[in-house]
Amino acid sequence: MIERLVAFSVRQRWAVIVVVALLTAASVGVAAHLFRINTDVERLIDPKEPWRQDEIAFEQSFPQRSNAIVAVIDGQTPEETEEAAQKFATSIAVHKNLIESVYRPDGGPFFQQHGFLLMSKPELDKTLEQLVEQQGLLGALAQDPSLRGVMRVLAMGAQGVKSGDAQLSDLEKPMGEFDKTLNAVLADKPARLSWQLLLSGGEVRSTDLRKFVMIQPVLDFNALQPGYTATKLIRNVAKDAGITEANGLRMRLTGPVAVADDEFATLSDDAFLNNSVTVGAILLFLWLALRSPPLVLSVMITTFAGLVVTAALGLLMVGELNPISVAFAALFVGLGIDFGIQFAVRYRADRYEQPDIYSALRAAARGVGWSLTLAAISLLAGFFAFLPTAFRGVSELGLIAGVGMIVAYLFALTLLPALIAVFNPRGEKRAVETAWLAGVDPWILRNRKGVLIAVGLVTLAGLPLLLKLPFDSNPMHLRSPKVESIATYLDLIKDPATSPNVIDVIAPSVDAIPELSKKLLALPAVSSVNSIDTYMPRDQDEKLAAIAETAQILDPVLNLKRKPAPSDQENVAALKQTAGALRDVAGGSKNPTALAATLDKLAAAPEAKRVEATKALTADLPGLIEGMKALLHPKKVTLDTIPERLKAEWVSKDGKARLEVHPKGNSNDDDVLRSFAKEVQTVAPHATGAPVATTSSSYTILGAFMQAGITAFVLIFIILSVALRKPWDVAMTLGPLVLATLWTLMSLPLVGMPLNFANIIALPLMLAVGVAFHIYYVIAWRAGVADMLASSLTRAIFFSALTTGTAFGSLVLSSHPGTASMGKLLALSLFFTLVAAFFVVPAFLGPPPKRPDADRPEGDAAGKDPLLGAKARERVA
Repeated sequence: MIERLVAFSVRQRWAVIVVVALLTAASVGVAAHLFRINTDVERLIDPKEPWRQDEIAFEQSFPQRSNAIVAVIDGQTPEETEEAAQKFATSIAVHKNLIESVYRPDGGPFFQQHGFLLMSKPELDKTLEQLVEQQGLLGALAQDPSLRGVMRVLAMGAQGVKSGDAQLSDLEKPMGEFDKTLNAVLADKPARLSWQLLLSGGEVRSTDLRKFVMIQPVLDFNALQPGYTATKLIRNVAKDAGITEANGLRMRLTGPVAVADDEFATLSDDAFLNNSVTVGAILLFLWLALRSPPLVLSVMITTFAGLVVTAALGLLMVGELNPISVAFAALFVGLGIDFGIQFAVRYRADRYEQPDIYSALRAAARGVGWSLTLAAISLLAGFFAFLPTAFRGVSELGLIAGVGMIVAYLFALTLLPALIAVFNPRGEKRAVETAWLAGVDPWILRNRKGVLIAVGLVTLAGLPLLLKLPFDSNPMHLRSPKVESIATYLDLIKDPATSPNVIDVIAPSVDAIPELSKKLLALPAVSSVNSIDTYMPRDQDEKLAAIAETAQILDPVLNLKRKPAPSDQENVAALKQTAGALRDVAGGSKNPTALAATLDKLAAAPEAKRVEATKALTADLPGLIEGMKALLHPKKVTLDTIPERLKAEWVSKDGKARLEVHPKGNSNDDDVLRSFAKEVQTVAPHATGAPVATTSSSYTILGAFMQAGITAFVLIFIILSVALRKPWDVAMTLGPLVLATLWTLMSLPLVGMPLNFANIIALPLMLAVGVAFHIYYVIAWRAGVADMLASSLTRAIFFSALTTGTAFGSLVLSSHPGTASMGKLLALSLFFTLVAAFFVVPAFLGPPPKRPDADRPEGDAAGKDPLLGAKARERVA
């Protein structure tokens, strides 16, 4: 049947070429129209998995937390950071065409008024005590927020040191800040004193210098990067708002949308260069294998047409690619081109024996048709073994690659012979063999027992390495840390206050929060729990009373009648007076002396410098005083009074309440997160979040690969048993594959390559690929071929492996770590598969039968094979 199909394709070669050309052209249009890569890693898992069902239910209750861009704004002072975040949030919110909503989880009017109320009671008591102690300072600044008033405060400090009421060491750091700011003014550099840093003694929380703006953009799902347009707008608005490095501010974007867009950008990075290098290398290996421009061109056209058709069929079947299924192209080129090389090399060998091209093509079909068919079916079984698994990303890859093998097989037996017939390459002058391997087969057969013993000893010696087999279950390690969204994420997880590695737990109602929080806080792995109660604390009555008591003391101080603005002469006098006061108490101290000298310089400088100094020292004073007034007069917070946007973050429309659970220890440590997730799930089985997803997905993915590996092995075993009919031959085909797989796993600890969720796909894939190579040898051995390593078959397998390795190597060159790791393991596995095919299989098989067994499917064809009867051949390197 295969021979008849090839003969038909040769006779109707122009019709075949036209039909395939039309099919390819149509496929180009379909692929171009449908092409899209969905980089959402959540989509890689079957949504029917229980933990994915929990995630979906959570997203339905709190939809605003999905498809978001998180703008992370860093500044040098709390005032500048807050001001920049507020200005940016206000500016971006007006662009309704590209921005659905903007929310600040750490700023805005509510926090400005209720900040004290949100503190823990011990922290609040300490803060209020410090404010009462600083009432003299606050009163002076509230009454005279000018250069003169600031100098008065400094003079008061010096007077306190002189009278013994204060220590000079307590003023060293503030004086250093004043000196630094004023020297910047005198040097014509940007300057702005942070009173918040000054009053806190320079001690601030990381969240004071880092603010977040949550943005829900309008996404264009017809684009390869759905958030690209919105992201571009966000960056432009930030630049217009003055958030630049030159202003001491920085904005970075992360979150699901930014990560997804960066993922696609990473996948496409250097794509042209990598593909060019890959195509060039494949052309070189094809030339070395075929030594004929018409044959090389025929194989390349066949491969390209098959790839385009496979891409179109794949997109029609799955709708969109994912970061794993996008590797189908490399797999198709690597494996599909194998069929072309096998057929073309066999054609060359038969062309030497046959009188004309038509006879040679029929002979090639007869010689490799059965082994190609069996290899294609085995590859199909290997890929389709992924279909029933819950790892949707690999399941879709298996579907596309499996269909691709059908396309590659059909094109190799139709389009390729038709193209060869049209191009009509010259006949072969010498036999196509691998002369330099001529002595290897006899040596292996003579030393068969020693080879098998050596193989066994090496395998046994390496078994302990399997106990050290590394597995990286962190999906973030599959992404490039060089892109902004991932680099920002990795930066955030270093700080427990900003780490996104938290777990979300759903309580049935707000009333259920206290009891559930108590259970969660009792867990050893839990550090803290946030909820709507964080913003309307149960002990707020006690806090309100303490704040009101402090307000009675500070209100008169903060509301003193403001003095008129000073004249320049008054400022000069204040500068000189303060400089003198500092010198009186300086002694041998450096900072007071330096500040006194700076004040003298400022007093002697032009008036414009003192105007600039006033701005630098007092720009944040009015905001500080007004902010203090607001914080001292909070109101009781209830579900009815809390801002709706803030409430929506913690309470769903149907009344369910979200609790955010934070871990103890290093939240970037996989073991810590695994233990954290396990403990929380004992209290809340339906908890969600990154730690739960990471742990649960590892079980899902490992289970999927075990299922796929076992399924592939069983299917291939059944196929080979039916096709080869002899249990010993089946064992000889699969045995070396098992060894190659073991060797691959054993080598991973030695080369420092961990298994991960991306590269683990290589193992079941290489089972299918290895079967194809081994089938070629077993079929040839059963047909009575001696010196297999010196035959044209080995030449075909060798160069096919080089092209396959090159295709896999293109994955290694990817800027995407997950894709690159998959390429590395595929290449490593391919190496051991070839070692097993070239050296272990001949030792396993032993001497070939003296004559083909006609009872076997390929027996009749093998008996007619002219290559088996050829006696004299010239060796071709």
